Amino acid sequence: MSQVTVELFGKPGCHLCDDARVVIDQVLTEFPAVTLIERNILDDVDWFETMKNEIPVITINSVRHTQWRVDETEFREALKEATP
Repeated sequence: MSQVTVELFGKPGCHLCDDARVVIDQVLTEFPAVTLIERNILDDVDWFETMKNEIPVITINSVRHTQWRVDETEFREALKEATP
């Protein structure tokens, strides 16, 4: 069975990141095997330079799913496709 990983790239004090986390946490209750990793773009120069104007950025298995806002329905459908 392959592992599904969701990454949330953001930074402290980002209200859109906080909003995204709420949606992600809610949807992930339906996918207990999915791992969520939160990444602070301030911890990596490359992340900061490439995402500073796009956060939050959400990836599923390292593929960018969305940025700025997370649509609950689209996120759920993407996870259904990604999970075995």
